[in-house]
Amino acid sequence: MIKVIRKRQKPVYAFIDASNLFYGGEKSLGWSIDYEKLFKYLKDKYKAKKIFYYGGIEIYDYNYSVLDKKSIDLDGLIKHLRNKLKIGNNLNEAEIFLLGKHIQRVKFYRKLKQFGYELKLKPVKIFTDEDGNTTKKANCDVDMTFDLMRMMEQYSKAIILSGDGDFAIVLNYLKTKGREIAILARAERAATEIKQLAGGNFRDFHYLRELIKYKPKR
Repeated sequence: MIKVIRKRQKPVYAFIDASNLFYGGEKSLGWSIDYEKLFKYLKDKYKAKKIFYYGGIEIYDYNYSVLDKKSIDLDGLIKHLRNKLKIGNNLNEAEIFLLGKHIQRVKFYRKLKQFGYELKLKPVKIFTDEDGNTTKKANCDVDMTFDLMRMMEQYSKAIILSGDGDFAIVLNYLKTKGREIAILARAERAATEIKQLAGGNFRDFHYLRELIKYKPKR
């Protein structure tokens, strides 16, 4: 009897571009995403083994560097921000409000980690121009692109939660290497190239509303 050896199929990975999904999507969707439901949807619908979440985070001179080769200690960061509130006698109301918001954001990230997301957080950088105007930036496109390439041999299919056209080049390359690509994004905000690359594997976020919408508990 001839024994048939079946090649083991590589798993599915999901990559979430938070700057595109959250800021570019949720704020103008008109409804809030339930990230626990989203995680379950990606697991059930696409059988995603790993779900990566890329986003920016305010660290307020917390002792951390991207060169540390480890993720940010969220509990340590929350403690750091709370200490700044306690000793911040010279903080004005706006600064106190912002610190409170950032603490809630870190708690949100901590909750995502509890759901099972693999967090890829980048410290927000502040740039000041000649006129004294400040700009905050935490673009994670490079990080996500790097991981898509670095982990290419680990997955057979990539679920991309972003409509950002900047990913078109890397996604096209992945397709030439035999990787299947699926896109979840808002149709009206997704780049034409992204839709073309996904073809029938493009999923409009509007159609997921009843599946992943956040509904406050009564």
